[in-house]
Amino acid sequence: MTKRRKWRVRFFTIWGGQAFSMVGSSLVRFALVWWLTEETGSATVLTSATLISSLPMIGLAPFAGALVDRWDRRWVMVIADAMIALFTGALAYLFWLGIAEVWHVYVVLFLRAFGDVFQTPAMRASTSLLVPKDQLARVGGLNETLLGVINIVSPPLGALLVETINMQGTLAIDLITAMMAIGPLLFIRIPQPPIIRVEGGGAGSSVWQEMITGFRFVWQWQGLFFMFMVLGGLRFFMAPAFSLLPLMVTDHFGGEALELGWINSAHGLGFIAGGFLLSIWGGFKRRTATAVLGLAGLGVGSLAFGLVPADAFWLAMVAMFLRTMMLPMVRGSVMAIFQIHVPPDLQGRVFNLLLSSLSLMAPVGLALGGPLADAYGVPTIFVITGIGCMGIALIWLLNPRIMQLESEGHPRAQA
Repeated sequence: MTKRRKWRVRFFTIWGGQAFSMVGSSLVRFALVWWLTEETGSATVLTSATLISSLPMIGLAPFAGALVDRWDRRWVMVIADAMIALFTGALAYLFWLGIAEVWHVYVVLFLRAFGDVFQTPAMRASTSLLVPKDQLARVGGLNETLLGVINIVSPPLGALLVETINMQGTLAIDLITAMMAIGPLLFIRIPQPPIIRVEGGGAGSSVWQEMITGFRFVWQWQGLFFMFMVLGGLRFFMAPAFSLLPLMVTDHFGGEALELGWINSAHGLGFIAGGFLLSIWGGFKRRTATAVLGLAGLGVGSLAFGLVPADAFWLAMVAMFLRTMMLPMVRGSVMAIFQIHVPPDLQGRVFNLLLSSLSLMAPVGLALGGPLADAYGVPTIFVITGIGCMGIALIWLLNPRIMQLESEGHPRAQA
């Protein structure tokens, strides 16, 4: 077997298992968000659910990233996937008993997010060790396409399952898909990165010292640091809009679970179109330019979605498609920059610092977005999001450190 074929078999076997797990997780999210929407009809409750899901990333991400860089990433994913499935199974049991309450959902959302803090960076960092560098941008586009497929299939399937086999049955599916993710990891080895220590991260260093090493790496690379800050600002605007989508469907468009499924499917189609385009095209030679194009398009699409009249649901689906088609341009480009330019032994820490910078701004946006939506309507939030995203794109474009970060590289590379 050729070396090129060997990496494909290993990577895509693991990737396939993770894909099934993501489908199960998506079904769980749809079912729980719809249950909260039906039970409460409150924007504040929905934004609170998103906020609770963000807390582990805010508080634990840097620490978890340092541990991911120390531990065998394969077993990190196995344990994290198993824990997430266990928490979901416990909630399914509560629904089966008929005693599930809103706070139970909050607790399980928090615990699932706790597992994700370890699982997500472990998979992202493993990708750069399994995939050749010249294929990372295309794999990034493929990942965005996968998210799009999941967003198309899961919402209508989730709506159908909730109506036909009830909540506990829908949640139980996540247990099966988790086993499908764990299975390949038990047999396929993921190589550990060579330890290339930077200042302060010598052999035998503590987890705390390794966390500081990750902070120092980002702080010294001004372009990467500024990019993290700008993406945090993007999260400030995006978090409320994402969490309030169910109320946009029910309150503004007068829809039900099926309409929410359709709008999520339009979201997924946009992901597929954008991910497919990125995987074929590969983006501009300067990946930061591809990202700024995506940011601007995301802003225009969000603004258009917020301005759609209540009697033009079809137009809302078009706006959602165009809006989401821009997301892979941002996410795929940022991930390619990260996987190519950050040393493999630092990727767990640096990736979780990126997630932390995003999560830190989410609570502020959510705290403001829920009450604003209750007072002025959910469409207002999408209008604000659109204007904010366009402003973020302008800041990105006008910041030479961000636009040139790939060519400049980390300062220690210039020594």
